[in-house]
Amino acid sequence: MSLKSIEERASEWLARRDSGKWSSADQQAFNDWLHASTGHRVAYLRLEAAWAEAGRLKALGAGLPLDQVPPPGALRENPFFKTAESGTSPGLSAPKNIPRRWHYGLAASALLCAVGAIAWYSYTLHNASYETIVGGMEAIPLSDGSHMTLNSDSEVQVAVTAKERGVELNHGEAFFEVAKDPTRPFIVRAGHARVIAVGTQFSVRREGDQVDVVVIEGHVRVERDNQNSGAPLALLAPGDVARSDGQGVLVQQKPLPEAEAILSWRSGFLIFHDTPLKEAVAQFNRYNTRKIVIEDPKVANLRIGGNFKSTNSEAFVRLIESGLPIRAEHQDGQIILRGE
Repeated sequence: MSLKSIEERASEWLARRDSGKWSSADQQAFNDWLHASTGHRVAYLRLEAAWAEAGRLKALGAGLPLDQVPPPGALRENPFFKTAESGTSPGLSAPKNIPRRWHYGLAASALLCAVGAIAWYSYTLHNASYETIVGGMEAIPLSDGSHMTLNSDSEVQVAVTAKERGVELNHGEAFFEVAKDPTRPFIVRAGHARVIAVGTQFSVRREGDQVDVVVIEGHVRVERDNQNSGAPLALLAPGDVARSDGQGVLVQQKPLPEAEAILSWRSGFLIFHDTPLKEAVAQFNRYNTRKIVIEDPKVANLRIGGNFKSTNSEAFVRLIESGLPIRAEHQDGQIILRGE
């Protein structure tokens, strides 16, 4: 759907919501529309903010309460649209015989025109998509003063508005250094989870339904993405490592240096401390197109430690061959590990 179409739909929701005829079915349909896309949420929030800034569009509803959109017929009754013959507004005349079903469309269109400048400002604070290739990494400054570092094979959508600083993590991993702004929460959406902060440093990693969060500084809140109220799934402090699968959250409290070691990829290295080989191999496969495959289950749980360059799987394999009872074979574009 084009940006123009999304904006038109957002304005229709806003007009319907303030019409006084809002039903529970409308609320459910509106919630479904909001959660279908980050773009939907951004469009609605900025139009809602602009609506408030514009004083509820008094020109459309002269004589009406500020919290109402003109109902059907109000545009025709408004003195602004009286005919020149009536003497109330010389030189202006209202179109004749406009079907009633078009009145909401006229109100919505007028809304878009009247709030365009304000909405455009809030929309263009920061709205972009970023992605990295396998083995790539990118540091990205955000318009609010925050910084984001995108890990290998990752994709995000950023939408910073006057009310919210939002990031949608489609897949992969990102590290965030969040500028403090108590008036605008920093929200990372990753699948079923929503990670909320004000000023902190943390990472979010998404693989399918699994979401991992590591906090280095400050505090973050983990919620279900569709959660409107109630207790969060978890409140995380520095050193906390959380894993959510959609059913719940497991939180491990680690010494801060151990938590920081998990994020060593930011310097281009992987750090292992008594790590099972299968876990180390899984990490290397995130950064290299030539995958390592453990064919022999006996070697999968062998423990390793050390610092390794994340994009040099060949050197990693040579080192473990020299120190462990393992032999490696290159086959069909893969590196096969077997026990000796």
